[in-house]
Amino acid sequence: METNENEIRLTVKKLFDEDKIDILIGYSPGTLPLRTSPVFLRKEDDVEVLVWNSFCENTLSNYLKNYKDKRVGIVAKGCDSRLINLLLLESQVKKENLVVIGVPCRGVIDRKKIDKITGGMEVTGSEEKEDGILIFFDGTDKKVTKADILHDSCMICNYKNAVSSDIFIGEKEKEEKVDPYNKIREMEENSTDERWNYFNKEIEKCIRCYACRNVCPMCYCQECFVDCTDPEWFGKTAEIKDTKMFHIVRAYHMAGRCVDCGACVKACPMDVDLRFLTKKIEKDVLEFFAYEAGVKDDEPPPFTTFKPEDPQEFIR
Repeated sequence: METNENEIRLTVKKLFDEDKIDILIGYSPGTLPLRTSPVFLRKEDDVEVLVWNSFCENTLSNYLKNYKDKRVGIVAKGCDSRLINLLLLESQVKKENLVVIGVPCRGVIDRKKIDKITGGMEVTGSEEKEDGILIFFDGTDKKVTKADILHDSCMICNYKNAVSSDIFIGEKEKEEKVDPYNKIREMEENSTDERWNYFNKEIEKCIRCYACRNVCPMCYCQECFVDCTDPEWFGKTAEIKDTKMFHIVRAYHMAGRCVDCGACVKACPMDVDLRFLTKKIEKDVLEFFAYEAGVKDDEPPPFTTFKPEDPQEFIR
């Protein structure tokens, strides 16, 4: 990780030196242990603040929409690179204004899982080791294996390296394919009532803060359907029927566009299991259309295009 950090800093410095970027979006140390913060650099003198480690959980591609008229460099792990491909395909960013600095990723840690290990006690420090994370709390320290504290989305990620980039930093991580849909298949075995009850149980926790929408790079509409008043699609109340509609419609809006970065569940203050909807739709898109979102930079999502040879049995 330290080697990669130094290479990232040298690369960014060179990009500023050669006047190829106006701004760099990356990670800097957070003010608390186990955290990093997005950072936006505008000059080469600041590159020493850049870090790359297991605490870099923010989905940086979400910030690209704020710099459409700037030449932007961005540090991109696997999920971010897939999101960038989708944003390029949907004409939300311009390729000529973008320098993607790809990095290998071993997954990022879930601080909620660490809270369970510490019993909710304040973590006063941490050190990342090759084989785990050393955390300090309550006057003691405890070493935990990384596999035990990874975000759920990272545990089933098949793209540990940026899938496309202009510059790649370090050695690529070995990618061993895993089945990301085991839990979805288990849920599909449940009865309709059981699935519906699970959906209701999760959505009842939602407070309609829209953190999931606001943190998602693919939710870039200037006016979200939930905010429309003419026409008004459904109510904006906290009633469960309105909340259900918001999550169902948003999940379908993400069909073929979600890369399972996990940003929505990381941002949710109520721990709503939002991924069970998007992951199910992701599985269906793969099975029906043989498509994985953002893996290729020249293949648009299936619902934004068509093929003349597509079956058209629905037309009468």
